[in-house]
Amino acid sequence: MALTRRPIVLSELKPSGRPEPRPRKAARLPLIVLACAGLILFISIGTRQIFGLFLTPMEADLGWGRETFGFAIATQNLVWGLSQPFVGALADRFGSGRVIALGAAVYILGLIGMASTESAVMFNLSGGLLVGLALSGTGFAVVLGGVARFVHPSRRGFAFSIVGTTGALGQLAMIPLTHGAIGGFGWIGAFFVLAATASLIIPLAAALRGRADEDEAEQASEQTFREALAEARDHKGYWLLNAGFFVCGFHIAFILTHLPAYISDEGFSVDMGALILIVIGVFNIPSALFFGKLSDHMKKRTVLSIMYLARAAIMTMLVLLPTTQTTLLIFGAVMGLLWLATIPITNAIVAQVFGVKYVATLFGITWGVHQLGSFFGAWMGGLIFDLLGSYDLVWWFSAWMGITAALLHWPIDERALPRLAAAE
Repeated sequence: MALTRRPIVLSELKPSGRPEPRPRKAARLPLIVLACAGLILFISIGTRQIFGLFLTPMEADLGWGRETFGFAIATQNLVWGLSQPFVGALADRFGSGRVIALGAAVYILGLIGMASTESAVMFNLSGGLLVGLALSGTGFAVVLGGVARFVHPSRRGFAFSIVGTTGALGQLAMIPLTHGAIGGFGWIGAFFVLAATASLIIPLAAALRGRADEDEAEQASEQTFREALAEARDHKGYWLLNAGFFVCGFHIAFILTHLPAYISDEGFSVDMGALILIVIGVFNIPSALFFGKLSDHMKKRTVLSIMYLARAAIMTMLVLLPTTQTTLLIFGAVMGLLWLATIPITNAIVAQVFGVKYVATLFGITWGVHQLGSFFGAWMGGLIFDLLGSYDLVWWFSAWMGITAALLHWPIDERALPRLAAAE
């Protein structure tokens, strides 16, 4: 049978006269992309959220104060944040898949370095610098930025929530895995178990290969990188979104780093600290789907404001009420409902307002502000405890910041920019 070539349509021709290359991603089902993206976050973010379990055993073995451990985790968050805009730009230029695979390799090196720690300096270099860079390459900005190019704008909130929910399962799975590994192999062996798990990210990254310029809708846009940055700089809502996301980072890092130690200080066993983190992970699963779907049917900024107000309320409850098993479980359940669902909704606002061509870069900047908040949350928690012998002041400050974040999100204009509306 003779082979026939597809006729060339004039509208497909480049100025040079050559036909446009057909997008490589067209052969891949969005379901596969969502599944692989979710599993990447399952491992990457799931691992990131269990470092607080290492505080007590490393403090006992190495004789460190909590500020030393907290500063290393704070450095990790700061490196993650400062590098995220640049790593996001690399993903926009070369494709999310390549950046994720490289980030996974750095993740493995960082975890092995944490296992080999003999000094605070080494712990900062491996757990702070390397793992921070790795999270920048395998975290939300790059992964969701890649997913955004496969999903229609009207469904992005829900699609991002599916990926985020799968990532939330990572916290649920990694906490008992790490807790058991620490008990069975010690904290050193547990880090090697985590390094082996991180290696699974590399083959999953193939599903997110491709660049923004391979997206048919984005080919019509002639916006340059500098123009995209200037557009975001001049958008008031973008800065309000960034400021509110700073609060989210502070909350998450403080709780992940110091909640297990706080629970131990209140007279409970180490197992109780791990249990509350698991409860947070369990309740985060329906939350991501519920708030993600809700954000497709009402204003995303309103959903975020409600979530930050609820965070402030539950933190106030924790300080005012006696610390019992019941209050801790209630705190874990409510905080889980408000946990990571803020991230896909915030990313969806960025994509909705500015489009997806430079979404990894623009959300990378937003994530950088988030991680600046994480730096202060992890570090200040340890610093204030070492100075005052209590976390109460940090809890009150966190509640006040939650109210502030709710007020910051309320006036955000999340409508697509005129250039995007004109292109539709």
